[in-house]
Amino acid sequence: MDGEALVHSWPCSYYVNGDKRWVSGRLTLTPSAVRFSSSSGVTGGLLLPLSRVTHINTESSCFIFSAVTLQERDAHKHWFSSLKPSASAVFHVLQHFWRESLAVRTHSTHTPLSRGQRLISMVSDAQHTLTHTGRALSQQGEQFHHMIHQIDKMESDLGVADKLLSELESPAWWPFGKLPWNRKCQLELGKAEATAPPPEGAARSSKEILSVPVVFYRGGDINAADVNSGALVLLVSALEVFNANGRLIHRFHKQEVDEIRVHGVCDISVRQRHIGKPDVCFRLLSAKMAEALCVLEMQYKKKVEFARDYTGFQATPSDDITPGSAAFWGAGASSDSDVPVQVPAGDLTPVQLHVQQKTVTQEEAQELKQMLLQLKSLALEADSELQRQDEDLDVLMSSSDRSTATINTHTRRMRKLL
Repeated sequence: MDGEALVHSWPCSYYVNGDKRWVSGRLTLTPSAVRFSSSSGVTGGLLLPLSRVTHINTESSCFIFSAVTLQERDAHKHWFSSLKPSASAVFHVLQHFWRESLAVRTHSTHTPLSRGQRLISMVSDAQHTLTHTGRALSQQGEQFHHMIHQIDKMESDLGVADKLLSELESPAWWPFGKLPWNRKCQLELGKAEATAPPPEGAARSSKEILSVPVVFYRGGDINAADVNSGALVLLVSALEVFNANGRLIHRFHKQEVDEIRVHGVCDISVRQRHIGKPDVCFRLLSAKMAEALCVLEMQYKKKVEFARDYTGFQATPSDDITPGSAAFWGAGASSDSDVPVQVPAGDLTPVQLHVQQKTVTQEEAQELKQMLLQLKSLALEADSELQRQDEDLDVLMSSSDRSTATINTHTRRMRKLL
């Protein structure tokens, strides 16, 4: 568990049953365990794997205004109070990662996986997600081709309609086509309609690529943070945030997303900037954020930014406190130095021990290399498909605007003939 990525940590007070007193310290969360380290270092720390937790609740008593309790299988209950920014916010985050750990254990075997097997599993999941994304993009490309073909047929029919209307507008005694007093008016009308903004139509439907459970928080006063559980849905043309009841909280259209900042392996923020009014920003945490990042980096590669303090994929975590996460959670994510590290006998440091351990075999490395090459090929194909669809979308928009203006012109001409 010492090599796991740190999700977040919060300052809190822990109730020690043996001494019947409260101890101030820091509560740390990793994807598979909860740790408590006292500030004084006198009291021993707590290491509680999420697999041993049976219930997570928020409770209160005559002595505690609000607290988060974790109950083990043996009915032993751990109390955490004085949580910042609030007990409710910490409860939602702990509950999310606890539920995800339960889901993972349900579908996994009891044999522990090596580091190489875990890497292969992660790359396999990313490859599966990217393949699913490629299928969705291919279907969308076929729809674009069909729409372009239909608009071409429509423009051809509109050309025939223009000739018929010209014949109807020209009387039999005038052999030179359109009447001279109508030609100037129609030219001015056509120019005005061509420059007019297109009507606002209904929102285009988009195919869903991926949906992951998240804990989200909307930008605002951190002390009054309203942290909720929900889901992040990745569409081909938008990002959608839903609450636990399935109600749409916010939709980020693809062209409206200005920044996607990666604060940690499970922590991102999506921002939409506005002029003259506050920006729209959502902070999202998920145990499955790595799957979503594979899609986000491909769709929004120019808008995805990694925070300077992001150490999610480094072998040795940084010793500095992450200020970006601290701004959101009020306490921030502390370094792994706050968590006691078990060093074996001898004078080996954790870094030397990590180097000496054979974490990935040669066969696993070869398999990872092949999978990464396939992943790169899929990403390049998806990127070229996205660029081609952007061009098709520009053609569709200009053709639809032109056809709309022509239809409006023909409608007015037919009304004059009635």
